[in-house]
Amino acid sequence: MKERGVFAEKSNWNILKLLKIRASEYGEKEFIRFDSGTSLSFKLLDEQSDKFAYKLLDIGLEEDENVFCFLKNSPEFLISLFAVMKVGAVFVPINTELRGQFLEHQFLNCEPKISIIDNTLLDVFKDIKPQKNKLKGTIVTKSFDKKLLPLSLHSETAITFQSCFDLTSHASDISLLKDASIHKVCAIMYTSGTTGPSKGVLLTHGHFFSYSIISAEVQLLTNEDTYYICMPLFHINALSIQCFAALYAGMNVYCVERFSPNRWLQDNIDCKATVTNLLGVMTEFIFNTAKSDFDKDHSLRHVGAVPIGAEWADKFEKRFNIKFFQGFGMTESGMSFYEQISSDKTIPGCAGYPIGELYEVKIANPENDETLPSNKIGELLIRPKHPGIFSAGYYKMPEKTLDSWRNLWFHTGDACYFDEEGRMHYFDRIKDCIRRRGENISAFELEQVINSYPQVDESAAIGVKTEKSGGEDEVLVCIVKNKGDNIDNDKFLLFCQEKLPRFAIPKYIRFVESIRKTGSGKLSKVDVRKEGLTDDVIMLTPDR
Repeated sequence: MKERGVFAEKSNWNILKLLKIRASEYGEKEFIRFDSGTSLSFKLLDEQSDKFAYKLLDIGLEEDENVFCFLKNSPEFLISLFAVMKVGAVFVPINTELRGQFLEHQFLNCEPKISIIDNTLLDVFKDIKPQKNKLKGTIVTKSFDKKLLPLSLHSETAITFQSCFDLTSHASDISLLKDASIHKVCAIMYTSGTTGPSKGVLLTHGHFFSYSIISAEVQLLTNEDTYYICMPLFHINALSIQCFAALYAGMNVYCVERFSPNRWLQDNIDCKATVTNLLGVMTEFIFNTAKSDFDKDHSLRHVGAVPIGAEWADKFEKRFNIKFFQGFGMTESGMSFYEQISSDKTIPGCAGYPIGELYEVKIANPENDETLPSNKIGELLIRPKHPGIFSAGYYKMPEKTLDSWRNLWFHTGDACYFDEEGRMHYFDRIKDCIRRRGENISAFELEQVINSYPQVDESAAIGVKTEKSGGEDEVLVCIVKNKGDNIDNDKFLLFCQEKLPRFAIPKYIRFVESIRKTGSGKLSKVDVRKEGLTDDVIMLTPDR
């Protein structure tokens, strides 16, 4: 790993300066290649994002305004990200699996001035309400029929992505940002709510940079490495821990649009990847593929993965001749723990030691925030040692920001413990959040969609563990039907497929007479959690 150089001073921790320096150092060297066949060199990413930024200025984008980006893994994603930041505006990447109310909430909440949309995803906006103020611009990745543009995407300017480079900019005499304060908010990334809608996390340049530099240094990445990215770039893991870490190290990236357990090994062999990350059940899906004579014919030296199952961790490492390494990070907090990469036996759930340079951490009693001793499970609390490297709160949700920052500590909502050596072990989520297919699902948002079905009176969604869920959750929804109504399971499944992201579609449903409430009228899920998968549960979607 190279010396930090100019980045030894934390005031220089911003992504724009990082791109400029790496473009100057590595020029035409390929930075990232996509499975579509397209690629970007370090220099081309810098140049293309400059041109795109000028077009955004032409459209009327101003500093600190939000840009809604509904893009798959592609050159357009990264060009858009850096262009928006060069204007001084705020990049808002959105999960492209979102549909219906999930998508509408994030679209309306962030109040974008410009939207950048994948042309294959335009139809999902047909049922999305338009915001009060008309968009200044809508940019679509490929050609489209303006007459068929959904009402929510109507704007003063509607153009294709490519046309932004074909047309002469009228704003080229305006200076773009080449540098920015570590404190400047440059992105909003949504994270699932637990007792309410998804929250937009305000992310600073310092936050992104802290993720990238720590990931690169802990993994000892160099400009000779290749990162294989098989997660969506709208997630903090793929964007910061992998892509930005690769940018910091000056290395190559091979990025695919969608993860495939059956293609994972061959992809890594073909691109000669030396490092990659896996999340959630991805690792177990790979382990469950058929063994082959090529399982060890790759160049991977380690794989970052959480969670790791005790039942298969050692077998996976031996089968593929790799070493797992674990860590802990959140969209809000940055990468605050990393396991030391070594030949020691992997301990599933052990996230390693805190990154002491940047963070203070403790395990506390969730009732009063008092520090707990080693081997005692409590809530993980974190706070930064340097201003600007942490998230700046939740967008337009000051009460949620205050709730998460109590007694001068950020409350993660995660149940963890420290062992005698000071290593952190992850145990479970404290709050009511369902974890499935590497995604956090807001039970509240899911219930809102289910409750909109005509024959449903109310519902309660919970996560349940099964033998095949890979340590994550399957979704069980308990439903109270309207009196006298019946629900056709096939029609209900079709409704869910149209209104929900794939990862949020319930695997199980159960019809109940009533759902207990708390004294304040909120759902009490104590009973349904205790009962779990009862004999009258209906499997809505089959096992994979």
